[in-house]
Amino acid sequence: MRKYNVAVVGATGAVGEELFRVLGELDFPINKLIPLASSKSAGSKIEYKNTEHTVLELTETIFDEQDVEIAFFSAGGSISAHYAKFAAEAGAVVIDNTSHFRMDSDVPLVVPECNPDDIGAWKNRGIIANPNCSTIQMVQVLKPLDDVFDITRVDVSTYQAVSGAGKAGMEELVKQMQDFFAFKLSDSESKVFQHQIALNVIPHIDVFMENDYTKEEMKMVNETQKILGKNIEVSATCVRVPVIRSHSESITIHFANDVNVEKAAQALKDAPNVVVLDNPSKNEYPMPTVASDTDDTFVGRIRKDISRDNVLHLWCVADQLRVGAATNSVRIAQKWIETEG
Repeated sequence: MRKYNVAVVGATGAVGEELFRVLGELDFPINKLIPLASSKSAGSKIEYKNTEHTVLELTETIFDEQDVEIAFFSAGGSISAHYAKFAAEAGAVVIDNTSHFRMDSDVPLVVPECNPDDIGAWKNRGIIANPNCSTIQMVQVLKPLDDVFDITRVDVSTYQAVSGAGKAGMEELVKQMQDFFAFKLSDSESKVFQHQIALNVIPHIDVFMENDYTKEEMKMVNETQKILGKNIEVSATCVRVPVIRSHSESITIHFANDVNVEKAAQALKDAPNVVVLDNPSKNEYPMPTVASDTDDTFVGRIRKDISRDNVLHLWCVADQLRVGAATNSVRIAQKWIETEG
C-alpha cells in the first residue's frame, strides 16, 4: 500500500492529540509524519507509535518543504483561513476541522457514512471540510432513517461536554470542582465559559445571532442540510454541561411517512459505525461514560411519539473529540485515498 506524508496542524491541541491516537489505532499509511504548531510550541515533542516527533513551526512554505500530501487542520478558523491555501497549493489535500470552509459552496462538507461521493469535489480548492462535532453524530443517525422514512423536520437539544471548548474548557471544570470541594467555588473564575460550569448547565455555546439562535445552533441547521442534500427543517438548542468528554443529544425527528420503531431500530443497527444500545428494562442506554474513547455513535431511547405516528424520539451519544473530530477526519482521509489518492 502506498504511504503518505501527513501533516497535522494544531499538533499540540486536544484534537491534534486525538488525531495521532486515531491515526495510530487505524494504522493509517504514513510515510512521514509532520506535526505542526505555532512558534511557541515548535520544538516540543509528540509521541506517535512509541516514537517521538519534533513539532515544527507552521509557516507558509512548510507544506512544500516537507512534501506534504495530506494535511489535517485543527488549530482554529483563522489559522485555516490563512494557511490552508498554502497546503493546497503545495499539492496536499486539506482536511479542515474548523468551521471556516464548511458552508463554502465549492468545498465538500463530508461525513463518510452519509455523503462519501461529495469527496470528489475536493479538487475544486484542495479542501474537504469536517463538520461540527454535534452535527456529525446527528447526521450519522439521521441518514439511515431518512433513507427509509424521509425526514421532514428535526428538533435537537444537545448536552455538550466541556472538552468541546478544548483543553482550557476541561481545565476550567476540573479547577472549579476542586474549588467546590475546598469550599472556594464562589471565588473560582469563569474564563472559558460565560458562567460557572461546575454543577451547572449553560444554554449558550458560541455567540448569539440576530435570530436569537447561537452560532453553534445554526451550524447544526445549515450543515445538516448541506450534508444530507435536502432542505429539511432543523431547530437546535445547544447546551454546555459539566461532563468532561462526549456529547449527548435528544433528537425528535418528523417524517413524511409513518414510522415503525422496529424498522427504524434495524436501520440504525445496519448503519456503519452506529451502535444501538436500547434496553430500558435493564437500564441500558447511551451515556458519555459508555461512548467516551470510542469511534462509535451510540443510539438508544428509541420510541414513537405519543401523539403522532410520523414522529420518532431518540437519544444519541458520541465522543466528540473522536467521532466528532479526529475519527471523522481520518475516515475522510481513508475514503479520499480509496477514491482519489
